[in-house]
Amino acid sequence: MSFRVRLTREAGTDQDRLFGFVLERALARADGDLELAEQAIAAIRAGFATLKTSPFTCRKVGQSPFLRELIIPFGHSGYVALFEIVDPTNVVVLALRHQLEEDYH
Repeated sequence: MSFRVRLTREAGTDQDRLFGFVLERALARADGDLELAEQAIAAIRAGFATLKTSPFTCRKVGQSPFLRELIIPFGHSGYVALFEIVDPTNVVVLALRHQLEEDYH
């Protein structure tokens, strides 16, 4: 079974914010190396790819068996995606944050 993964507008804004942050940090470095930014983007995309095949393996949030969090490892921390399994073929990412952030935006 394969799930279709889509992002809400808010999750897309979160993703843009996180990519922008990593990109700014990479450009501020003396060498301007974008490899770390590219790796962060690849990690998030790989995490979303996991949702296509096995969203039920992610940890539950609250009482609903369909509201879950995906941990996306990256470096010493990583990212967390809040998502909902809306039906047998669709997953919707509701929010995305860095693990060191206090909560979703």
